[in-house]
Amino acid sequence: MTPAPVRLLEETDSTNAEARRLAEAGESGPLWVVARRQTAGRGRRGREWIDRTGNLSATLLTTMRRPPAEAAQLTFVAALAAAELVDAFVPPSLVTIKWPNDILLAGDKVAGILIESGAHANGSLWLAVGIGVNLARAPSGTDRPATALADHLRGDVTAVPTLEIATAILARTFAVWMERWENLGFQPVLDAWAARAPGLDGPAVARLGHETVSGRAEGVDPDGALRLRLTDGALRLISAGDVFFGETV
Repeated sequence: MTPAPVRLLEETDSTNAEARRLAEAGESGPLWVVARRQTAGRGRRGREWIDRTGNLSATLLTTMRRPPAEAAQLTFVAALAAAELVDAFVPPSLVTIKWPNDILLAGDKVAGILIESGAHANGSLWLAVGIGVNLARAPSGTDRPATALADHLRGDVTAVPTLEIATAILARTFAVWMERWENLGFQPVLDAWAARAPGLDGPAVARLGHETVSGRAEGVDPDGALRLRLTDGALRLISAGDVFFGETV
């Protein structure tokens, strides 16, 4: 699959917001929207995504005729694509995925993903697959420790990738995983994702906004939901929330 074209902006409020505006204006993509600087970036659960010059802020706008629950599998496609971008510049053994889509580098967050969607005028579903990667520097004051590629470059890598180089790699890796998902289904994607996601078979705590539950993670369902066996033996399927692996309450 050929990587989607890129529209590079000097500044925008949010690449996801720009993708939404394009979709609502009739653009169907696929198209990468990339910005050198975001003034109002957002993360999951409405959190502010603190942008720093020299980092990557990118959103893939695409459309598809699939149920929203199935389209949400792109979260795992995006996580694999972002992890492979990070792999290109640091020791791959340091790169892991934290359910469902945080990319960790030496245990600290280096990239995050936010997917938004809506009904397109052509009757399909539009999706804005937002990916932020700390290339040059990590933000401060975050709710969990963060890091950047610049802090972990391999010996054979002489410099932090430019925005253009990082975007090209991300567009290529995403296209590869997107093609596998479309041609082979979700299971190969889920298997590759699970191989990079430690903690799926041990103690875990899930903070779900209105409640906190704990138990033992038992992998993920075919739709990507986390299987959490609670202390009373009940099985809880978690589709969204903050999960801390290796912890108990």
